Amino acid sequence: MARPAGNTRLKSARVAAGYHSQQALADALGVGVRQVRRWESDTPPWPQPEVGQDLTRLLGQDLESLGFTSPTGVQVDRGRRNVLAASASAVGLATVPREVSAIQPASVAGHFQAVTRSHRHLYWSVAPATLHPAATAHATLGCALLTETAGHTRRTIAAALAESYLLAGRIEFFDMRDGDRADHTLLLALQAAGEADDPLLGSAVLAHTAFIPAWRADRDIAVERMVAARTYARRGPASAELLAWLDAVEAECETRCGNTRTALHLIRHAEDLLGAGSEHETPEWLDWFSPIRLAAFKGNTELRAGHLPQARTTLLGVLDALDAEEKQRTVVLGDLAAVEAAAGDPEEACGYGIRALDQLERTWYAMGMDRIREVRRALAPHQHERCVRELDDRLYGWSTTVSALAR
Repeated sequence: MARPAGNTRLKSARVAAGYHSQQALADALGVGVRQVRRWESDTPPWPQPEVGQDLTRLLGQDLESLGFTSPTGVQVDRGRRNVLAASASAVGLATVPREVSAIQPASVAGHFQAVTRSHRHLYWSVAPATLHPAATAHATLGCALLTETAGHTRRTIAAALAESYLLAGRIEFFDMRDGDRADHTLLLALQAAGEADDPLLGSAVLAHTAFIPAWRADRDIAVERMVAARTYARRGPASAELLAWLDAVEAECETRCGNTRTALHLIRHAEDLLGAGSEHETPEWLDWFSPIRLAAFKGNTELRAGHLPQARTTLLGVLDALDAEEKQRTVVLGDLAAVEAAAGDPEEACGYGIRALDQLERTWYAMGMDRIREVRRALAPHQHERCVRELDDRLYGWSTTVSALAR
């Protein structure tokens, strides 16, 4: 005689949600493994109400779809039929159907995560206008997958989705200079981080949102968002690198709002954190920060504070340490140009400005172009000098002008 297959619906949903053993599901629910064995038997008993709700939440299907037969007198909560779809819709991640058409296998999380990771690496070499559509399309796929996965698989996808939206928001703000659009995208990133229950990723997203009001010199909103970012980081555990980056972001915000003394204090605190090391692991996605990038923050703050010799020394050290194709070089060259313009050396300032434009032709970065324009405005008293006219010839060449206007 053929051996009874048992409750194959529950088994399939359990594995698809990432619980590869009965013990794993039992641990997640806080019940004994014998209970899970009974549920996966040929005649599964109807779960107790609270446990049944937890089971539908973890596996993303109602109890009847999981192979249970409702006993007489028990009312099935039809409103929980698609818990995952309702949750995704509530946070605004996607407009989803009322019914889930399929439950994806657990392996889908790793595949989706791998593409997110690849996009993160491509950010440093691929043109923003090329990468941005790919990142946003990938995020759209992630929203759809949220409605077709559950448990550990769903949380993994939600975290990767938050990263994708964070990458798109970074491109929109730093490369496209579209603050309003970035604000909306970063909100989606925060919602996805919440779906993943990842407070460190949430902290990173919130800190990025602080840049937007800071660039408008709206200090109150920027500080409020940094308080939120630090609150999420405390739920960590946060590494020294993440905490140092939060100091650097707040320092940038204070610098933009004219508070350079506060900013320099924050940077010194960040340097102390990095010097002391960390007992916690730095998240893989924190690839936009390092001691060199902290020094770049410091050089800009020293410049804006009027500490020109210190700024020159700091920025030259950063320039030497950065890779030749690193897009951050444009910003550093722009800041060095600003140092020399403030020091009254227009020829040296124009030399750095032209080097920055050379870098922009290889790796476009809107922040870099902003720095060069600031320098050109500072050079207005010297605009009839030959070196400034040569800078203008490059700044307003066909390719540079078209690239700037297109973005």
